[in-house]
Amino acid sequence: MRVLMLSWEYPPFVVGGIAAHVDGLARAMARQGHDVVVCTLQRHEPGSPDVPDDEIVDGVRVLRATADLPWLPEGDLVARMASANHQLVGLAARLGAWRPEVVHAHDWLVSWAGDTLKALFAVPLVATVHATERGRHGGHVPPGMPAAINAVEWWLTYQAREVIACSRFMVREVVSGFELPVEKVHLVPNGVDPALWQLSGTPPAREPLVVAWGRVQYEKGFQVLVRAIAELRQRLPEVRCVIAGRGSYLPELQSQIDVEGVADVVDLAGFVPDDDLRRILQRAGCVIIPSLYEPFGIVALEGMAAGAPTIVARTGGLAEIVEGTGAGLLFEPGNHHDLAARIESVLRDPTLAGSMSATAAELIAATYTWDAIATTTIGVYDHALR
Repeated sequence: MRVLMLSWEYPPFVVGGIAAHVDGLARAMARQGHDVVVCTLQRHEPGSPDVPDDEIVDGVRVLRATADLPWLPEGDLVARMASANHQLVGLAARLGAWRPEVVHAHDWLVSWAGDTLKALFAVPLVATVHATERGRHGGHVPPGMPAAINAVEWWLTYQAREVIACSRFMVREVVSGFELPVEKVHLVPNGVDPALWQLSGTPPAREPLVVAWGRVQYEKGFQVLVRAIAELRQRLPEVRCVIAGRGSYLPELQSQIDVEGVADVVDLAGFVPDDDLRRILQRAGCVIIPSLYEPFGIVALEGMAAGAPTIVARTGGLAEIVEGTGAGLLFEPGNHHDLAARIESVLRDPTLAGSMSATAAELIAATYTWDAIATTTIGVYDHALR
């Protein structure tokens, strides 16, 4: 099948889980013999090498559009993304005689391009909703930017012939939040490539090191982890913590670290390249996913794939991954006392930590490989074409 995927982020430019999802899915489809083109936005990160605007990566053709829009208000994300979508549509001029059989838009950020390209090529549009603005705000849609984003999300799910969500939690949220027919929404989980998260050679000994990473936003719950570390250092003076990632909540998080008096043991590392992150995870005593809201939590799979004992908040798709499997521990979201107790139990009990890691490896191999997820996604495309 010929597939045109749209994503505002794609490696090496990674902000959240969408880049990892589209990358893993596209490469798995290419391995299965499908013809996949990804259209995304070009980024020019300070100090990073330039990335080609048109290249083949593991059998996937990746086209990148430059969308530097200095004349638009920095804070108006909807306006900036709507304008950037014109550049994404312009990438179609590079396709020549190649024509997709389906267009797959990943999240609201590429809604306009998805809707335009489905009309241009006269093919079905499939949309994956990775998260919703309503969910990020606890079931409410505040006025202003959240209301505008919610409106675009709603429109995208109506314009798409089929909609994909990554967990049962997200299926319920999308169906109820956008008033969609149940049969239009399909459950396709996120996945992970274990080989990417394992280093060659003998792994180093695990340390009393707690690691978390992702977009630094309030709903990701890193502030809960900071409070847990502040409590835990009294019982485990050797504990250290690394929080990797960028985001708008960084200043508030740094202020909390200072107030809690843990600046000497909690490191806000900023953006950490994948290779460096893998090396850190090989040493980690445990990985924490402390989200208050999490549609799925691909970082949980990445932590498990790296062999690190993983502790996640009992929320959304995270709970679905771990509950009843023995592959990780759960704590109540927002409860730093509960989280501190879970961290302590893992760091003090090597047998428990080893059992969690072994079970997690089995779970990923059985359920969360990209090859299996690609097959399921192609099934959704077939449904759309029928």
